[in-house]
Amino acid sequence: MVETRDVMIKRMRMRSMRRGIKEMDLILSDFSGRKLDGMDDAGLAHYDQLLAENDHDLYAWVGGTVLAPAEYVDLIAQIGAGATGLTKPSVN
Repeated sequence: MVETRDVMIKRMRMRSMRRGIKEMDLILSDFSGRKLDGMDDAGLAHYDQLLAENDHDLYAWVGGTVLAPAEYVDLIAQIGAGATGLTKPSVN
């Protein structure tokens, strides 16, 4: 059975808010609520791939304490830009 776009977005929103660490729940839930509906199919597939990454790695990438892999740099920048005021880690 092929997953429809609406079902895919609902699934990714759920995966965005049910992470391993609360900070990533908040950051990715906010991002997915603001951005997923406007993404094209390639963008959705790329975000779905990002959701398979480890939360601690994602948190370090979003916070800028560790460089994100090249394939995620732009997406992490978008996520990080919207994370201000949530629980985005500060870079010292």
